[in-house]
Amino acid sequence: MFDFLDNPQYDLLGAFWVTVQLALYSALGSLILGTLLVGMRVSPVPLMRGFATTYVNAVRNTPLTIVLIGCSLVLYQTLGMTLAGDDSKTIGFRMAVLGLAAYTGTFVCEALRSGINTVPVGQAEAARALGLSFFQVLTLIVLPQAFRSVIAPLANVLIALTKNTTVAAAIGVAEASLLMKEMVENEADALLAVFGVIAFGFVLLTLPTGLLLGWVAKRMAVKR
Repeated sequence: MFDFLDNPQYDLLGAFWVTVQLALYSALGSLILGTLLVGMRVSPVPLMRGFATTYVNAVRNTPLTIVLIGCSLVLYQTLGMTLAGDDSKTIGFRMAVLGLAAYTGTFVCEALRSGINTVPVGQAEAARALGLSFFQVLTLIVLPQAFRSVIAPLANVLIALTKNTTVAAAIGVAEASLLMKEMVENEADALLAVFGVIAFGFVLLTLPTGLLLGWVAKRMAVKR
């Protein structure tokens, strides 16, 4: 039943390594973008608040498949953006990272915004009374506490991001789900085994992440 695993045509470890890279790079990009967006959403500048709110609501409610295909068709094929890639495989991977980060960043933003709401208002008021600017209050007092209080929700976002990397197959990125599609087409007599192997691979990626970040969340919880 598992004879297909010995087939050199199927680079299972290589496909999952691409999935891991997609998840890691996209997680970093979405964390940066989400932090910038939440800073804009709580900013005293109406234009920044309006832009961030519009972006979050629009992108968060757009299917991820459309976001990724849009990055590939509009940015690459229409506008000619290559993100410093020199071949279609590299460009496709970087477009997938861009799309995943742009999409997941909205969920990071909302998670952080809920964390900001847990910080007592008196702390920000006391900081402003001492003469700190909005940026200083946000980066030195509010965001550090917000991050500590939303580690568990951010872990859920990261797990969802890892599973969402399968959508990158829509633009030809050679990750695990694209390999599974090839296996399903060629191994009709072992469909259950193919699905089982791919599902087990994603469990190995997501379960330790959830357990580790859940432990970190308990250790870093803000005591009120």
